[in-house]
Amino acid sequence: MTTSLLLACIWAIAAAVTAMLWPEEEQPNSAYLLIVTGVPLLGFATWQNGPWVGLLVLAAGMSVLRWRVVFADTLLRRLFGSVVD
Repeated sequence: MTTSLLLACIWAIAAAVTAMLWPEEEQPNSAYLLIVTGVPLLGFATWQNGPWVGLLVLAAGMSVLRWRVVFADTLLRRLFGSVVD
């Protein structure tokens, strides 16, 4: 197992523990911290293991931070309009 995948697994465990232990009011702050640490980790995993593994790590991160992805989608649809009308 490469260093980047080991770090990605540790990140996933930290995200699960954060979701279990922190109250809902503080979860957005911890989600931002997870995003800030996860984006460089995603780039490192993609660089070290290739694009397919990078896509798998991206999918895992999106599943953990799914509400942030939903909010970003809503914001982009408001700003640019729906592509399919």
